[in-house]
Amino acid sequence: MKNILDKIRKNNKVLVATIILVMIFGLVLGRLTGTPSIGENKEEIHDHANEAVNEIWTCSMHPQIQKDSPGDCPICGMDLIPLLTADAGEKADPNEIQMTQSAMKLAEVQTYKVRYGAPENSVYLLGKVKADERNIATLTARFGGRIEKLYVNYTGQQVSKGQKLASIYSPDLITAQRELIEAVKYKETNPSFYHATRNKLKLWDLNEEQIDAIENDGEPSVYFDILSPISGTVSRRDVAIGDYVKEGMPIFEVIDLSRIWIMFDAYESDLPWIKTGDKITFTLQSLPGKTYTGRVSYIDPFLNADTRVAKIRVEIQNRKLQFKPEMFVNGILESKIAVNSEQLLIPKTSILWTGKRAVVYVKVPNRESPSFIYREIVLGPEAGSFYVVDSGLKEGEEIASNGVFKIDASAQLFGKPSMMNPEGGRLSTGHNHGETQMSDEEMAAMDKPETKDVTYSGNVPEEFKDQLGEVISSYLKMKDGFVATSEKIVVAEAKNVLAKLDKVDMSLLKGDDHNEWMGLLEPIKNNLNGIINMKGIEMKRSHFSLVSNKLTEAIDKFGFNSSTPVYLEFCPMAFDDKGAFWISNQKEIRNPYFGDMMLKCGEVKRDLKK
Repeated sequence: MKNILDKIRKNNKVLVATIILVMIFGLVLGRLTGTPSIGENKEEIHDHANEAVNEIWTCSMHPQIQKDSPGDCPICGMDLIPLLTADAGEKADPNEIQMTQSAMKLAEVQTYKVRYGAPENSVYLLGKVKADERNIATLTARFGGRIEKLYVNYTGQQVSKGQKLASIYSPDLITAQRELIEAVKYKETNPSFYHATRNKLKLWDLNEEQIDAIENDGEPSVYFDILSPISGTVSRRDVAIGDYVKEGMPIFEVIDLSRIWIMFDAYESDLPWIKTGDKITFTLQSLPGKTYTGRVSYIDPFLNADTRVAKIRVEIQNRKLQFKPEMFVNGILESKIAVNSEQLLIPKTSILWTGKRAVVYVKVPNRESPSFIYREIVLGPEAGSFYVVDSGLKEGEEIASNGVFKIDASAQLFGKPSMMNPEGGRLSTGHNHGETQMSDEEMAAMDKPETKDVTYSGNVPEEFKDQLGEVISSYLKMKDGFVATSEKIVVAEAKNVLAKLDKVDMSLLKGDDHNEWMGLLEPIKNNLNGIINMKGIEMKRSHFSLVSNKLTEAIDKFGFNSSTPVYLEFCPMAFDDKGAFWISNQKEIRNPYFGDMMLKCGEVKRDLKK
């Protein structure tokens, strides 16, 4: 047994010595060839592991916020996201922005391959029934006289062509008839004088039968009948029995409504999608359950400077007179602008707007980690949930279609070209001294805008405050529609706000208070109509900000009664970082300018009930 143990000990010493020699040989060989040793590999792996863990957490809308752990943005309250740049290799563009897979998931970044498609769009149009301007006849007095008899006693009466409308006594007409009777005697010897007297009566709206009757009777008619020149509806009566009229005075207006116009309002953004001959399907509120169709017969060549709309005309038959002028009409035009070719299309969610520029982030191919690069493009018309691309992208390129704000925030953070900084370079985040950054309170203070001071009026009746409180209540429902990004809810509630405004009794306010309310009421109503009529949620949001500002002024000036708390809140990122206010009945931020995209972006400015 002892011999066996000695033999094992001897073999172990040889084995240990062999292992030591191999390790020394490997170390020397590694030094000579530049290959890291086993110990060095372990250290490098450990360093890479630490590098992967040390991600930067930032706010997608406030990239100056940099933290080493997750949390909320101290400015807007949004969840911080992890971002990390990495070296993409020697051939990488220095402007590329890379993200880790975890950052991609948290930011919910999705991509879309640019491809050709047939641009289609549903254009929603509002309009009114109008009379055909070619079928309107205005009767004016061709000579002075007195209305002796009326055969049409009210507007809306149906008349036929040649039907008597009124009888008039005119001394001038009697004189002209006597001239004709005298001229008949010289019909053969002086025909020019005869024809001149007949033409004079024709110019006074006497027809051939009336003139012949005067000749045959040999006596002037004391009363002259005014006849309807067309069949239609009397839309205006400007005289009564016994009225004296002068030459050129309007007497009646008759409109033939058997064929009418539907005049739709088309905004600038709608015009590229509309052409003559396009089919429009429309409905009328006064004729529920029925759908009508027509084709565009005319597009106004001018844009109204005040409303920024052009008129689109559809002509239809109206034999039963069911379409009445000034009825409201809702129309839908399904349009394709690409007649003989398809065009590049990208989703709206992939676009960042800076006012003048449209920006997308293009995914760089052949990268191990997701990598994106900033690119400015030129857009064509809106196509439903897509935009037509005029230039800047090619078919097959992949772009970020969701989470684009998060990518842009990463680009800003690392000084790459971005939406707000197209030239690149690190943006100043405030007063940094060495490595010391501003405090959260200092950074939050940078985003606090100035608000308008309004002197409160102490003479406002409680009844008026109650009515203004009803307006605010309807406004809050409209605000919730913007939070949900629901155009249907927004439009419906905007109409309710208008209805509540119409019920506000402005006579309750006296003197300067009355004038102040009148000055606020007009812009509030105008912008509510903009919310109702403008196409696209972003256009509606721009009008919403103006409604919010004016209602806040009204609250500060007059006060209001409400059973719930009401706060003034502010988003510093709305409208290209200019910021926008809104009124809310809850302290928890629910941003109406971005909806789910940046639901928590904003802050409470003050309690409006204090």
